[in-house]
Amino acid sequence: MPSLRSRALSAALIAAGRRKRFASAEAVRARVAESARRPASHLPPRWLGKVAEVSRTFVGAWPVYEVAPRDAEPAARVLYVHGGGYVGELVRPHWALVRTLVSEAGARCVVPAYILAPRGTADRTVPVAADLLSGLIASGGPGGTVLIGDSAGAGLALAAAQRLRDRTGAQPSRIVLVSPWLDVTMTHPEQGALESADPMLARPGLVEAGRLYAGTLATDDPRVSPLRGSFAGLAPLTVFTGSRDVLVTDSRELVRRARAEGVEVDYHELPGLPHVYPLLPVPEGRAARAEIVRLVRSATDPEPGPDPASAPG
Repeated sequence: MPSLRSRALSAALIAAGRRKRFASAEAVRARVAESARRPASHLPPRWLGKVAEVSRTFVGAWPVYEVAPRDAEPAARVLYVHGGGYVGELVRPHWALVRTLVSEAGARCVVPAYILAPRGTADRTVPVAADLLSGLIASGGPGGTVLIGDSAGAGLALAAAQRLRDRTGAQPSRIVLVSPWLDVTMTHPEQGALESADPMLARPGLVEAGRLYAGTLATDDPRVSPLRGSFAGLAPLTVFTGSRDVLVTDSRELVRRARAEGVEVDYHELPGLPHVYPLLPVPEGRAARAEIVRLVRSATDPEPGPDPASAPG
């Protein structure tokens, strides 16, 4: 049974019409058009600079933020890839998670503000994310590298890990996926029944956002929908999801397929919890964040992969 606070928050999300953002293809296109006219800010909030060292570089056209502990050697490295349906920027809950990772896990967090769809498409975005992950793994230092993504960012994170595996065999210490969106085709037969209970997401808008992100690729291409790719050789996975999420089917399928291909999976599905609950101000969210902190603290350096010079492609 979800906590009283969680139930109240889900009710508030429904009352506020949160699902309207993804209620239709037209709603998503209108949101994209508005973002083109008035781009949303991806800048970190001022309060983050009071508790951490914040800097920004550029990787191609991507602003990439680095957030690190003040006056302390980072204990681990994190590449955090934010959600937003591939059409939404970094927002306050994303930065709040970064603050937790820095202040409680002692992590150095690399946070890309990747180019959003429709300008940012999977064929362009996944290789850059894989390069960022590769560079972070290679940077060395104490502890290991943890790849974390939520929602669409979890899909991009998993696709980047798959691409890096195919290129060099290298992997982070662990991959943490929060309510991952892994199949933008939205064709799982159970999603119709799940959709009516979801207080945040609706399939028509997600289908359109996925189409925009796919660009010239098919929506079932593994670069777009990494659930359609292979999982052998990936780092251990930790997955958080709630049953009141139309995307919970992606998590369940991921667990089944990844375990079948020999990947270690630590799976947390809570009944009655909505999309991205680990980012929300509810007791279950705090417990999930504490577990993510523990995972980052316990990260160890991965086994060295093959020599990149000998890898195909």
